[in-house]
Amino acid sequence: MTETLQTPLLGVNIDHVATLRQARGTEYPSVLEAARVAEDYGADLITVHLREDRRHIQDRDVSGLLEQSRTRLNLEMGMTDEMLDFALSHRPEDVCLVPERRMELTTEGGLDVADRQAEVTRFCRALNAAGIRVSLFVDPEPEQIEASAACGAPVIEIHTGAYANAGDPSRARAELDRISEAAALARANGLVVNAGHGLHYENISEVVALELIREFNIGHAIIARAIFSGLGGAVAEMKRCLAGPGGAA
Repeated sequence: MTETLQTPLLGVNIDHVATLRQARGTEYPSVLEAARVAEDYGADLITVHLREDRRHIQDRDVSGLLEQSRTRLNLEMGMTDEMLDFALSHRPEDVCLVPERRMELTTEGGLDVADRQAEVTRFCRALNAAGIRVSLFVDPEPEQIEASAACGAPVIEIHTGAYANAGDPSRARAELDRISEAAALARANGLVVNAGHGLHYENISEVVALELIREFNIGHAIIARAIFSGLGGAVAEMKRCLAGPGGAA
């Protein structure tokens, strides 16, 4: 494929709104209100990660978001039968399968699809049959891309953490090249390519400039910026970043 993509879509991850709420066990700040504001200011979808330990997003949050959504809900989840049953009973528009460890602060690395191909295929078939679009969160490695295509997932989300945390320009350039090559391979295999993890206002422009990514899922940077500029302003600013120089979000 050589066509140029349109302005990428923005998925706003609101997990950290729930993190703040759960820190005090209050009813505020409201995850539902955060989603409404994000949509008002240009979010194309809302992303949440329902973790096994329920450290931030709760089951009721997913139900409420599905009821009120004006865009679509992307549910990130680990590969457990409990999570599969939850997704099949709630039917979000999108599910992104991610690796999950209880002690990690945030998702560390991509899903090892190549080594878990039979299991991933089982999840993809069940979710696809329910009309749920499946995405696999993977590192930018050829074997993971090819395994993802073989599993029947229509979408991958490239883990951009190594690029975001590179620390020096030469390493960042090398990681950006890995992302570019992986995205091109994925598209050649008929996959839609999304990306996310560690991206923020200062480092996203080079990934956008690849013109290979259809959708970015960003959370921490937007919620952190919202402390100073408000959530609406933070979402609108990220939309401008995705539009590129001179673009209109």
